[in-house]
Amino acid sequence: MAKNLNITRDEALNLLKKYNKEAFHLQHSYTVEQVMRWYARELGYGEDEEFWGIVGLLHDVDFENWPEEHCQKAPELLAEIGASDDIVHAVCSHGYGICSDVEPVDEMEKVLFAADELTGLVWSAALMRPSKSCKDMEVSSLKKKYKDKKFAAGCSREVIATGAERLGWPLEELMEKTILAMRSCEDLIAEMMQTEC
Repeated sequence: MAKNLNITRDEALNLLKKYNKEAFHLQHSYTVEQVMRWYARELGYGEDEEFWGIVGLLHDVDFENWPEEHCQKAPELLAEIGASDDIVHAVCSHGYGICSDVEPVDEMEKVLFAADELTGLVWSAALMRPSKSCKDMEVSSLKKKYKDKKFAAGCSREVIATGAERLGWPLEELMEKTILAMRSCEDLIAEMMQTEC
């Protein structure tokens, strides 16, 4: 069943940029947007690609200004643009068990929960590579970084593992898919950082 997408990407982007100014946060939002679009196509939800992308774009809308109220403040901000209940639920569900009691129920919400945290780890690992890119990254090298608890310590391994489990995927599958998703949009993200920031 198609999700209720009642806002445009421009409306979502304007709201994001109203409350997010730091390049790091904008880049993360753009990355999760494009990764979610990739997953929508890959998993057979092509008709909902725009919905998946907009939720990815807005998932951290409240984080920069209200980190202590992350996922709690989001519904109020999303109401400014009249975002549907489907969007609000999806955005809030990515913080389940950490800063939200809204559980991810459908596949899109489970993908967001799992991939959001993992994109941070993939990007941190990419920056350590000579290429500064995930285009030549293999799952084996990401797994080494994943096992090193001191590396990108802010990326919760527990959330990533729980996310894979909720999806019913081996951890390696989640890693492989997310690397592929990030490879597919790496150049676009760089372009967006030039044109949309």
